[in-house]
Amino acid sequence: MTARTVGLIWAQTPAGVIGRDNGIPWRVPEDVAHFRATTADHPVVMGRRTWDSLPARFRPLPGRRNIVVTRQPGWCAAGAESATSVPAALALAGTGTVWVIGGAEIYREALAAATDLAVTEVELAVEGDSFAPALGPEWAADDPAWQASSTGIRYRIRRYRRAER
Repeated sequence: MTARTVGLIWAQTPAGVIGRDNGIPWRVPEDVAHFRATTADHPVVMGRRTWDSLPARFRPLPGRRNIVVTRQPGWCAAGAESATSVPAALALAGTGTVWVIGGAEIYREALAAATDLAVTEVELAVEGDSFAPALGPEWAADDPAWQASSTGIRYRIRRYRRAER
């Protein structure tokens, strides 16, 4: 690992769907637990719509520094820091590990700076309006076994690492 780790974390279907109507169209509690454990004690960067999609009782996400990317001048929310761009948000996060948590536009912008990806694949065919970024050949992934969620949905959590630059 380098002194700076920029991770992106999301869940997607085989078709790359990550969301619909500013929400996640499935429920996999094991993925939520993985998200919590992975991002705990690290700054998280998200877009303003992702911030808005979080239930009020979880804003800000506890145990994490919450950095929100927004184009809205003067935007502020209790427990959040704002940045006007993904590079500005990553700079604000400082050194160490930072996790980018969505949405689609923020993932696409942050992918160039990313060193690690944590992608939960859910075996579902659902309609969506938000999609994961396309990954190029520079990303190497592990191949974990599929598991069954307590909700009956098959899933696996894949870790990707960027090849040395």
